[in-house]
Parts: sequence; C-alpha cells; structure tokens
Amino acid sequence: MKNCVRCDECRHKQRSADKKRSLQNRLKRVEGQVRGIQNMLDNDIYCIDILMQTQAAKKALEAFMRELLNDHINTCVAEGIRSGNEHIIDELTDVLYKLK
Repeated sequence: MKNCVRCDECRHKQRSADKKRSLQNRLKRVEGQVRGIQNMLDNDIYCIDILMQTQAAKKALEAFMRELLNDHINTCVAEGIRSGNEHIIDELTDVLYKLK
C-alpha cells in the first residue's frame, strides 16, 4: 500500500504510529509554548522575555516542519519518483520556495 494518496478531491498520508506520535509531540510543545507566551502577556512580563519565548516557539515549529518535510521527501517524493510521477518534484520545488 502506498503511503501517499493524492486525488482531485482530497489528499491523505498514512504515517506510522511512531511518526505520528513524534509529530504530535512537537506540535504539543509548540502549543504549550504559545500558551506560555499568552500567559506572559497577560501577566505583563518584560518584552524581551516574551520575545525570547516567541523565538523558542518559532524554533520548535521549524523543527516540526523539518521533520515533516524530511518524512515527505523520504516517502511521498521518493515514492512518486519511483512510480514515474515527476509532478512530485515540481510540487516539492514549489513548497520549498514558499517555505523560504
């Protein structure tokens, strides 16, 4: 069974339980950091401290994106190339340009 399914109406990606858990944990970390930033703002914490926490949340979200992109390249893109779907390369190029 293929990991990536793409049709005109929907897109799906089957992930292992371990991969899904890893990605979910990264997002939960980001979510917690953002809630922390909200609390800092509510409690009138010094601007620099809030900015530093915001930077940490940004880095955590970037780590999530890197892991997801790595998984995409190693599964969806590799599978697409093996099956002769060269459109997958254009899709990857477009998303990499947008992620700059």
